[in-house]
Amino acid sequence: MCTAKSSSNKMLSKSLLYLSLFSFPATALADEEGTPYQTKATNSAWETKEIDPGFYDSPYRISLFSPQSDEDNERLRDQTYTVFGSGFAVLGVLALMPESVTKWDDRDDRDEKLLEKWLENVKAGPVWDRDSWHLNVIGHGYFGGVYYQSARKSGYRQWDAFLYSFLMSTLYWEYGIEAFAEVPSIQDIVLTPVIGWAYGEWAFNTEREIWNNGGKFLDSQTMGDVSLFLLDPVDTIGRSVNTFLGRDYLKAGTGYFTFSQDKLGDGEAEETVIGFNVKYLYGTDDSPALPGISKNRHKNMNYTTRTVDPVDTGIIGFSLGRLYVAPDESWALKDGYGYQWSLGLYFTKSLSARLNYSYAELEDKQSDQKVDYETYALDTQYYFNSDANFRPYLTAGFGELMFKKSRDHKTFQINGGVGLHYKIHNNWAVQVDWRNIYTTKLHTNEQQISSSILYRFGKGE
Repeated sequence: MCTAKSSSNKMLSKSLLYLSLFSFPATALADEEGTPYQTKATNSAWETKEIDPGFYDSPYRISLFSPQSDEDNERLRDQTYTVFGSGFAVLGVLALMPESVTKWDDRDDRDEKLLEKWLENVKAGPVWDRDSWHLNVIGHGYFGGVYYQSARKSGYRQWDAFLYSFLMSTLYWEYGIEAFAEVPSIQDIVLTPVIGWAYGEWAFNTEREIWNNGGKFLDSQTMGDVSLFLLDPVDTIGRSVNTFLGRDYLKAGTGYFTFSQDKLGDGEAEETVIGFNVKYLYGTDDSPALPGISKNRHKNMNYTTRTVDPVDTGIIGFSLGRLYVAPDESWALKDGYGYQWSLGLYFTKSLSARLNYSYAELEDKQSDQKVDYETYALDTQYYFNSDANFRPYLTAGFGELMFKKSRDHKTFQINGGVGLHYKIHNNWAVQVDWRNIYTTKLHTNEQQISSSILYRFGKGE
């Protein structure tokens, strides 16, 4: 049986994955025609495409599995292979690590196979983990952004890139690689792709700004190289492989700067001409070579940041607020105050879904000892009068109620209630709600009243 410590395993596996993503040396080799290969920026973007406005009539349609607008699924396939290779390399390294590093019990590990550990952990989850907030939010958000950019830079729009990040972070990592070490986490399933969407979109645009600045950051080429790697290590690997081999071996959209010295009219003086080219591959290695044209053909695209897609980071919402809890009499706990946060997607003005977490430190009525009280739920909200600033809403969901931060003191719960949402700004709103928490097994009822402030990312609502 695997007895891995949650935080140490996560930090170790994330660190090893990070190390496994370092690039090959950027040695500039020459192509078949003797022209030095130039390091290029991947930059195949949805915004460069001419999209039929009717496409957005169904804003949440999915193109990830069947590209409909010239998305580069070949590049995304290559990126996915790169991530899979890195992940299984991490698994191999973990298997060789000593117990002092991995925190795995060697006595158990000798008797059980990796597959048996994986099956046991998958069956036990998902659970609410106890990892630190910076690991769940920053660490998982970062890697969610890495997955996100693999699809985003392959010409997919934000919604499809988010779905790709969700599939990779959940099926490949949470229920795949990491499940060999520990039980899948509820927070990670939600936080990784959702925060990864917000971070990944920011990184996607920040990288393009760096390339627009000649690949430099703060006027430093070294800082630019480091920044490009940190913003998207998987893509950096692809560029480095292509540079090392001197050809576009890994298919990718590309954008790059060109520098040339052109003679002026008198034939003696020269001026420096700087150009920015954005292209993406549309040929394959099996395509016939045309006279004077590289076998890896490119199609020129215009650089632009325009978008009319109604589905962007503006649908992501985070709330934080104060909570009042009136626990069921059977718990023998006093009423008390705590805090509540949520992270979710606000699909329309009328409908949202979120992960909601509540915490309060309540007093035992007999001993006056402090008792940790927690609830978490996946819930949905339906808003009335959605075109106005004041919007009453209904909320309902399911999850677990837990005491003493122990999985031995938890029970399944369903909840429902009413609330009032007030829009202050496209990015900001406040809301109050009342919810009843009912445990189906123990038949208890908790009352929760909360007030919170909501922030919508990007352009907001």
